[in-house]
Amino acid sequence: MTIFASLLGACATNQKPQIATVPQVDIPKFMGAWYVIAAIPTAIETASFNAIESYRLDDDGTIATTFTFNKGSLDGKIKTYKPRGFVVEGSGNARWGMQFIWPIKSEFLIAHLDEGYTQTIIARNARDYVWIMARTPQISDEAYATLRKKVADMGYDITQLRKVPHNQRENR
Repeated sequence: MTIFASLLGACATNQKPQIATVPQVDIPKFMGAWYVIAAIPTAIETASFNAIESYRLDDDGTIATTFTFNKGSLDGKIKTYKPRGFVVEGSGNARWGMQFIWPIKSEFLIAHLDEGYTQTIIARNARDYVWIMARTPQISDEAYATLRKKVADMGYDITQLRKVPHNQRENR
């Protein structure tokens, strides 16, 4: 029993603090296309190119989401996923449940959002996945370094961060 209590205590002390979200998100302003600049990717997006996540606010208050990318190369087969976002009440619209399969809702935290709604970081408390996104397919090296540092400061292993290649032209 003592060993079990020690292990449980060790697990509790190794837990990372919750990731802070932005205080308030203007949902209509957040809607639209976001290019995935870099990510610690999920299994379905490890070989993604031209990745774009688009949001649309539906009449029922949920977020219709379309995630598209080319698989394996810039001109690879187009893959499309359509999860649904559910804004968590009382979160300033910065915490969502993202549902790919009913009834499971994955945590979706808007951890950074610039004033102009042009760059964002979507994070998870588990620090297993993260997405750096922008309204354009490329951002400056300086902006990327700043966002990458924010991800590191959240406690992520940024050696796992993968830049997502995009065609030079704005696509889709």
